[in-house]
Amino acid sequence: MTLAFPNPSRSFDQARNGVYFIGHDGMVQIRFFVEAEALAKNGIVLGGQGSVETAYLSAFDGLRTSIQDVACKVYSRNRRDSYTLTAADFR
Repeated sequence: MTLAFPNPSRSFDQARNGVYFIGHDGMVQIRFFVEAEALAKNGIVLGGQGSVETAYLSAFDGLRTSIQDVACKVYSRNRRDSYTLTAADFR
């Protein structure tokens, strides 16, 4: 099967400073975490007014397609049940 993202939900983790999201390979759930640094390196400004959580989730939403593309590439190299995506994965 191939990795898909039928559920658009995502959540901010303040302790780890990033965003979690879920992919599915058939019935298997694959967890992803994208570090805040990866979001910032992709041209999203995370400062400004509003909450930190809102800024990170907005950044994620703006980059959702490229984040999911990277998730698919990482998953295709080594199939596991969880991944952390870093700025290096987006090069």
